[in-house]
Amino acid sequence: MMAGNVVCIGELLIDFFCIDIDVDLEQGERFAKKAGGAPANVSAAIARLGGSAAFVGKVGKDPFGHYLKRTLEEEKVDTSMLMLDAGVSTTLAFVSLEASGERDFVFNRGADRYVELDEIDRDRLDAASVLHFGSATALLDNPFRATYTTLLQGAAENGRSFISFDPNYRKDLWGDRLNDFIKLARDGALQADLVKVSEEELQLMTDEADPGEAIRLIHRLGAKRVCVTLGRNGTLVSDGKNLMQVPSITVKSIDSTGAGDAFVGALLWQISRLEEPKGMSFDQLLSFVEFANKVGAIVCTKVGAIAALPTLEEVNRYPA
Repeated sequence: MMAGNVVCIGELLIDFFCIDIDVDLEQGERFAKKAGGAPANVSAAIARLGGSAAFVGKVGKDPFGHYLKRTLEEEKVDTSMLMLDAGVSTTLAFVSLEASGERDFVFNRGADRYVELDEIDRDRLDAASVLHFGSATALLDNPFRATYTTLLQGAAENGRSFISFDPNYRKDLWGDRLNDFIKLARDGALQADLVKVSEEELQLMTDEADPGEAIRLIHRLGAKRVCVTLGRNGTLVSDGKNLMQVPSITVKSIDSTGAGDAFVGALLWQISRLEEPKGMSFDQLLSFVEFANKVGAIVCTKVGAIAALPTLEEVNRYPA
């Protein structure tokens, strides 16, 4: 397999988690630095399972950017399309958790926003078996939004790569711009061979409370396959003709951070190994989702996102 058989496009950033108990960010004094960004987590999950993954995005040419690049490289992710820009700072997120369960969140957006189309090696993207467009920030603002949507549309028109789309809605980021998110997420679904959404995202995108009808609406937008993650209840899977719920395994959850990204990574790793990913059958998809549910559940038994990702050997020996 070529390097970067699965190419993940989106944000790579620093998450600073407040490790003081039950305080907001004004009161918090101690923070733990972690690599973050949904598509970066997906690329690491693929590589941890033994797959070939590359990441496309931008960080600052600063200590945080170098740390993020090194983190991905230690996971054996191809970073040749990761840009380090001396003119902008690495994107930072600060998060604390209060006893009520509410998050206190401050987002200092930097380099990830400034990805320009002429900085992307389009030939390398065209050669990928799978292109994953999964980002919480790429659709927020230009220039990255224009770059991201152009790449997505171009990949769909090219027709060679299997296109995965995960809109990754974050209320903290979109605020009162929900209608913008809905339009852009629907436009993304139109181009995709696979749309992965949470229950919340499914309802937001369709304004439909019934999951079955909501999934049918996503298919009418153009999505060929839909996976709706249900947490401990598994995943709803549809190809437009068949709809099934694939259960997950029961685990004692410690930290669910990154479980959704691990699920996507495990799913795309399997899809990328097919000779013709676009020809994947429904039975194959069900089998792949069963494995991906297991990977996501294992991540919940550990602390951290990338640090909690299992190897293939660990998944295979984990009890069903």
